[in-house]
Amino acid sequence: MTKAELIFQRVKNLPEEKQSEVLDFVGYLDRKASMGADATDEEWSSFSLAAAMRGMESEDTPDYSWDDLKERFS
Repeated sequence: MTKAELIFQRVKNLPEEKQSEVLDFVGYLDRKASMGADATDEEWSSFSLAAAMRGMESEDTPDYSWDDLKERFS
């Protein structure tokens, strides 16, 4: 059995959310391999942020008010 087949066997039994995490990680590894050693810190930072925020674009953001603050500094 190839490594790809072993990975598939393990991943297919994971919950959908965990499968998405695996897919994100594979994308990260693929991008890392394609960028090579020439990637700058800025490129990695941008890629890392985009990968971390993937899927969150459509989430509603909560509306906070001053009353929600537990500590205030002057």
